[in-house]
Amino acid sequence: MSVPDTDAAGAPGARGVGRRRGHQVVDDPSTGRSPRLAALFLLPAALVLTALVLYPLVYSVVRSFFDRSGDEFVGVGNYVDTFTDRRTLTAFKNNVIWVVVAPVAVTGLGLVLAVLTERIRWATAFRLVLFMPMAISLFASGIIFRLVYDEDPDQGVVNAAVVGVHDLFSPSSSYPGAHPRDGAPFTATPEGFASTGTFRTGSAVTVPLVGFAPAQVPANAAAATAPTAGSDELRGVVWLDVSAGGRPNQLDGAEKGLPRISVEAVRDGGVVGRTTSGDDGRFTFPGLPAGSYQLRLPADNFELPFRGLTWLGPSLITPVIISSWIWIMTGFAITFIAAGLSAIPRDALEAARVDGATEMQVFRRVTVPLLMPVLLVVFVTLVINVLKIFELVLVIPPGSSQEEANVVALQMWQVSFGTGGDQGVGSALAVLLFLLVAPAMIFNIRRFRRERS
Repeated sequence: MSVPDTDAAGAPGARGVGRRRGHQVVDDPSTGRSPRLAALFLLPAALVLTALVLYPLVYSVVRSFFDRSGDEFVGVGNYVDTFTDRRTLTAFKNNVIWVVVAPVAVTGLGLVLAVLTERIRWATAFRLVLFMPMAISLFASGIIFRLVYDEDPDQGVVNAAVVGVHDLFSPSSSYPGAHPRDGAPFTATPEGFASTGTFRTGSAVTVPLVGFAPAQVPANAAAATAPTAGSDELRGVVWLDVSAGGRPNQLDGAEKGLPRISVEAVRDGGVVGRTTSGDDGRFTFPGLPAGSYQLRLPADNFELPFRGLTWLGPSLITPVIISSWIWIMTGFAITFIAAGLSAIPRDALEAARVDGATEMQVFRRVTVPLLMPVLLVVFVTLVINVLKIFELVLVIPPGSSQEEANVVALQMWQVSFGTGGDQGVGSALAVLLFLLVAPAMIFNIRRFRRERS
C-alpha cells in the first residue's frame, strides 16, 4: 500500500518548497523551487551587504572604544567626550529641532497638497512639478539655496523680494551715507547730526554735507544760495560740498543744494520746530519765538537702504536649511499620500457627504483616519531621513555660521576626516547616530510585516 507524499503540515498532495521524506527536505522538481538554488542567487547580495553594511557597523562599534590612533583601548572615553563637547551638543540640539519640525511640516504640507490636487484638472502635472526637486541631488540643491538666500538683494531671490516689499511701505532715505563735512559745527548723535552750538533767531546757518555721490543728487536740485540773515526767522542752507577746486565749508557757485532734507529746531532737549529744505537746499523756521536753538538733521535723512535679512547668519541658518529640505521632500510626501488617497473607498467619502458632513469634517474624520497608516510610514521615513541629514548642512551655511547649523552626521564627518582627525570619537558618533535611527527603522519594518500578514 503506497503512502502519499505530505508537506510539513501533513496535508496529502500539498506542494511547498520541497517534499518531506522522513525528516529530510528534498527539492521538489515539480515546482522548480530549490532552497539551495535560492541561496546561490542570494549569496552575491549577502556578500555585498556584509562588505558594505555589516562589516562597517561592527568595525565602527569596535573602533569607538579605541583612541585616535586606534592602538589604545579607552573604553567609553570617546562617548564621554562626545557628550561633553560643545559642538557635538549643538549638533544634538539641532537634530532635535530637525526631528520635531521638518517631518511634521513635510507630512502636513504633503497631505494638504495631495488632497487639494485631487480636485484640480492637471493634478498629475502639478504633482510632477512638486516632485521634480527630488530628482536634484541634495548637494546641488544646497548650492541653489545658498544663492537663493544670499544677503545681497541683487543675487538672493528671497532678499530681493523682502527689500521690494519693505521699500513699498517704507521708502529708503534720500541721501544714504551722507554726513556733515569735517569742520562743520555738527556732531553725530543717536537721533542724527546735531549742531555743537546754538543759533539765535535772525541768523543764517550753513550745513555742508559730504559722503554722497553728486550723480545721485535729485534732478530737481538747484544751485545752492546763502540765505539772508537779519530777519526774525531762523534760516539755513544744506548743500553738497564736493565741487572740484571749491573751498571746504564754503558755498561755491557750482554746488547743488539738497532738496527734501528734514531739519529740526531743538530747545531744552525737545523739538519745537520742523521744516524741509527746498530745491536749492534752503530752509526756514517761521514763527519761532525769539531765542537760541540747536539744529538737528534727523538720522532718517541719511539711513542706508534696507538690504534685507542675513538669512545665512547664525540666528537664522537652521530654519533656512529646514525650509530648503521641506521644498525638496514635499514632493516625496505628496506622491505617497496621493497613492494612499487613491486607495480610499469613495463610498465612505460619499456616505459622509450624504450624511451632511462638510468638506472639513470629511477630511478630519474620514480621510485622515483612513490615511493614518500611510501618513505614519511617510512620517517615520522622513524622521530617518532628517536624522542622517548631511549635504544641505555642509553646503548652505557659510563658514561663519557652520557651527550653529551643525548636525550629528556632519559632526561625525568633521571629527573623523576633517580638522579633528579622531576616528575614535567619530566612530562613537556613528554608533550613536545608528542608535537614533534604529528605532524608527524597526518600527517601519514591523509595520510592513503586520501589513503583509
